[in-house]
Amino acid sequence: MPGGGTARREVVEHLGAVAVAAVDEDGAVTLIHQYRHPLGKRIWELPAGLLDAGSETPLAAAERELVEEVGLTAGDWVTLVDVAASPGFTDEVVRVFLARGLTEVDRQVLGEEEADLQARKFPVDEAVAMALRGEIVNGAAVAGLLAAQAVLAGRAEPRSADAPFEDRPSRFAARSEQQG
Repeated sequence: MPGGGTARREVVEHLGAVAVAAVDEDGAVTLIHQYRHPLGKRIWELPAGLLDAGSETPLAAAERELVEEVGLTAGDWVTLVDVAASPGFTDEVVRVFLARGLTEVDRQVLGEEEADLQARKFPVDEAVAMALRGEIVNGAAVAGLLAAQAVLAGRAEPRSADAPFEDRPSRFAARSEQQG
């Protein structure tokens, strides 16, 4: 603790995650509608997923998730934001990318969650309006959409796709690798 004190804390350790604001040549972003059990309903999100333990780069994870969830690849990638999901109880941080130069590819459904996904395109401004109306509540999606809107409008500069991920969670992955 700051100041040298101690405190008992329960912390959910996480591998970290990525999310992708995939924006096409018409300025539409692809969102997914997916059931989230803790909320008891379907919610709109960006395509996203966990970083694999070990050496998978955030960009490689984002490329993988974009294909798995919505059947897209991208030729242009930049980093938008890193979002600490809920730093009061978890070390999860989500890196959000902007992907452009999109190409459709075959999507291989890998499991129940991917099979249940519904994808839809929205103009970026409409998606931001949905977030502001409370229709998009996923934190990484809200932050990513606001950042994408700012970058696309020329009001902000993104970081490179391989920018250092200073807050990438590491404790859980390190322990998992040690245990084999």
